[in-house]
Amino acid sequence: MYLHRSIVAAMIVSACWVAGCTKRVAVAHPAAPAVQPVQSAAVTQPSRQQPARKIAETPKPAPSRYPDAATLQKIDELLSRIQDAYFDYDKHNIRSDAQSTLTADAATLSTIIRQYPDFKLQVEGYSDERGSSEYNMALGDARAQKTKEYLVDLGLPAAQMNVVSFGKEKQVCADHNEDCWQKNRRAHVTTADSRGR
Repeated sequence: MYLHRSIVAAMIVSACWVAGCTKRVAVAHPAAPAVQPVQSAAVTQPSRQQPARKIAETPKPAPSRYPDAATLQKIDELLSRIQDAYFDYDKHNIRSDAQSTLTADAATLSTIIRQYPDFKLQVEGYSDERGSSEYNMALGDARAQKTKEYLVDLGLPAAQMNVVSFGKEKQVCADHNEDCWQKNRRAHVTTADSRGR
């Protein structure tokens, strides 16, 4: 009887153990998370890509096309040292002394005006008081044009130089003699733009 009970108990334990194992396998098998790692990888990928998109979309600062205040001050100082080119009576050809003057002027200005493509110079043409206003306006224009051409030949950009004639207006000397008239027959280089001043 004791043996029979032991056998029955062993069978019950075996049956329970087999039933318990079956339940564990059945529960463990459907609960196996085979898809979850793929979903979490898909979720983390965009978060890694978003900062890369932000960096790519950040615009680079545009290069400066116009001088800042400090550079404008430097240009003003250079322009104050530039000498006028002088002309003979009733002529607009560039004399040898004017060539030397303009060559020095071009060396002073070329680096700056090439660096800032929106900055412009003005080449002004003048004459002495003799002759009609109309004639002297045309003569002043011819002197300014020749001066600009000479500066362009020396490497200054033509697009950054305006030409204007003042004829016999704005005289630097008011005496009525040759020394004074010579001072008024000139081409003068200055800035054509007053932005930032």
